[in-house]
Amino acid sequence: MMRLLTSLLLGLTLVSAPVHAQSGPLRLELDQGIIEPLPFSVPNFVPDSTAAAQYAQDISRVVAADLTGTGLFREILSDAFISQVASFEDPVRFADWKAINAEALVTGAVNVSGNRLTVRFRVWDVFSGQELGNGLQFAGTTEGWRRMAHKVADQVYSRVTGEGAYFDSRVAFVSESGPKNQRLKRLAIMDYDGANVQYLTDSAAIVLAPRFSPAGDQLLYTSYESGQPRIYVLDIERVRRTELNTQGGTMSFSPRFSPDGRSIVYSLIQGGNTDLWKMDLASGQSVRLTNTPAIETAPSYSPDGSQIVFESDRSGTPQLYIMPANGGEATRISFGQGRYGTPVWSPRGDLVAFTKQNKGRFHIGVMRTDGSEERLLTSSFLDEGPTWSPNGRVIMFTRETQGASGRATLYSVDISGRNLRPIRTPDGGSDPSWGPLQN
Repeated sequence: MMRLLTSLLLGLTLVSAPVHAQSGPLRLELDQGIIEPLPFSVPNFVPDSTAAAQYAQDISRVVAADLTGTGLFREILSDAFISQVASFEDPVRFADWKAINAEALVTGAVNVSGNRLTVRFRVWDVFSGQELGNGLQFAGTTEGWRRMAHKVADQVYSRVTGEGAYFDSRVAFVSESGPKNQRLKRLAIMDYDGANVQYLTDSAAIVLAPRFSPAGDQLLYTSYESGQPRIYVLDIERVRRTELNTQGGTMSFSPRFSPDGRSIVYSLIQGGNTDLWKMDLASGQSVRLTNTPAIETAPSYSPDGSQIVFESDRSGTPQLYIMPANGGEATRISFGQGRYGTPVWSPRGDLVAFTKQNKGRFHIGVMRTDGSEERLLTSSFLDEGPTWSPNGRVIMFTRETQGASGRATLYSVDISGRNLRPIRTPDGGSDPSWGPLQN
């Protein structure tokens, strides 16, 4: 185990030194990206029958893709294998895996009985010949085989890196189709990697900015079906929606749930002013949080629910501010050149992601919650709307290409600024919201 973890450590640039507790494993804080990805192998999982063979192959491929997609791992493919794993119970021939320089090995077995599917797996440190943690199994239906693959990958990722999981999660987004001057937009949801897209609304009205509830069972979003922006809450399982009463005759938008899911914060245009309001979902009562001549929007709660970060032009240009969750004095945290917007608090509580426009370019960046250590992760014609993975390690955002036929696409990037990757969707995609880990 120590050989594997030491190898991973040597490939990382770390902000803080690793800690090896006397009673626990070495834990690593991966804040500045990886230089040399860790080599690993995932032989096809062993099927218990002909019916399980395709599932076994597909699950092992998704596990490998999840790990490789992080940029922290490099897969050694099957054409380099000296030996195969023919039985889940047989001893691993570690010498054969050392010879091809694999440092981590994931083995598994798949059982199918009717529509029930069970996956067992183990994670091995090849050089020490030790298992990382204990073997586990996940059970479900054959239709949910991808979720079980993501669960396996989450366990492997967490055991090797010490980081929280994020593969078994979903992303809500706005699916975009049609020409740029007649763009059709509908609400959709998918697995974090772009698979299993499900459409939740039709394209009859423009929809914007879906936002997951803390439990992942509801979405807030803004719709223009009445001609003005209105906020709706949608039950994902039932695909049933309700309009929130944010005061008639006004425009409401940019909603977000509080961490406990009991209230929302949103922007409301009233009497020519755009301010932040908070609504208690049980009673429907709203209270005003800001009252200035400025445009104040894009609010996001801190993970503990005590503060809100938001965008305001009260200083003359859009900048980022933090205030108590119940309103009060706001503190400006952005001071670099350019215009800042769409701030989102990290699930870890230590960083704020944002969109920045400067010198004709758009960027996705992060900064500490006091405004220090600003880092720009991307640069493009148009990058905007960041959202955090459940473990606070990865940011997804919208990138739009230039020109009359410009297309919006979802991308992800590591908080180090490495591993920029497109997320494939059937049509264009924008306004992503990364949900929590699924139960």
